[in-house]
Amino acid sequence: MKTLILSCDMGGGHNSAAKALQQYGSRNSIQCEIADTLSFISTDFSRTMSDLYIFTTKSNLIKAIYKTGEIVPRSKRVKSPVYVANKIYCKKLCDHILEEGFDSVICTHVFPAEAMTALRRTGQVNLRTVFVQTDYDALPLMKDLEVDGIVIPHPHLIEECAETGAGRELLHPFGIPVREEFLEHTDKPTAREGCQNLFQDGDSIRQGAYWYLIMSGSMGFGKTGELIRNILHTEGMDVEIFAVCGSNRKLYSRLKKDFAADANVHPIGFTDMVPLLMDACDVLFTKPGGLSSTEAAAKGIPIIHTAPIPGCETDNARFFHYHGMSYSTTDIAQQVKVAHRLCTDDDYRLSMTAAQTANTFKDTCSNIFKLLMQ
Repeated sequence: MKTLILSCDMGGGHNSAAKALQQYGSRNSIQCEIADTLSFISTDFSRTMSDLYIFTTKSNLIKAIYKTGEIVPRSKRVKSPVYVANKIYCKKLCDHILEEGFDSVICTHVFPAEAMTALRRTGQVNLRTVFVQTDYDALPLMKDLEVDGIVIPHPHLIEECAETGAGRELLHPFGIPVREEFLEHTDKPTAREGCQNLFQDGDSIRQGAYWYLIMSGSMGFGKTGELIRNILHTEGMDVEIFAVCGSNRKLYSRLKKDFAADANVHPIGFTDMVPLLMDACDVLFTKPGGLSSTEAAAKGIPIIHTAPIPGCETDNARFFHYHGMSYSTTDIAQQVKVAHRLCTDDDYRLSMTAAQTANTFKDTCSNIFKLLMQ
């Protein structure tokens, strides 16, 4: 099998899911290639769309765009504007598929799934194609898709997805694919020792303190500085705070400057040690991205969901909170209060991690490739 994995550089979750699938493929003798779908138009266009996505999330325009699929009837005969727009690059995508000899396609974003639908409808390709939904919601655009399977995060989403017009027979509740590093576990003392490599010489990291991990995503969405100040005001020196800024250098520089005098605040730039940090820390504060939340749940770290990007992340937070997998609130003082309880109340902490175990799936990647081979 030679599989093309089509992602989209609009938020990190789609690319992370693609990398998880590629990792599984490489370890099971399945040749996989990841492609940024919008780059088939041009690299500059893909970069522009990524910048536009960041702008819309920070300006709350994303909520209106997210609902675009609802402005047309549920009938499969009427396609959404998004479907029409994604037909633009179909020829280049088709040429790449035929030239490279792919025999199956996985789409981790709805844009390439729309393009593959267009190619299949016109008979230009007839490859086995699966769409992987990376958020805990019923994407309105699912009704457009003519693929061989739609992988959704959980069985409890089946009815909601079917109501959008998605074919019930296409829905497979396999979960969201995550890399193997998030499915493995390191005991906390060992993980904390390993995390020392993240910090400069001279940083004093107390092994016996409570460790709080803050992840706001590469866009720096949310009020990270305000959250840290609230933690310091409430907890003082009883906690070690680790703020992962990813590729957001502006946020990293600001936190380094604002909290230079606070020895227990540790801003971290881009790092591949997030799985180890999750094993080492007691509580995670994170915006409710579908992929990052699934990674955390797979790790079994108690989650405080902070301010969501309106739209799909609001649905993610609602799903996790309702299923007992996280605590979700935009009230920063309440976030800190609940984090303290998760550290001190064993029953509460264990009930949350047990709910995470019950509602995440370790064989997601395996099941997706089995679906491709049917």
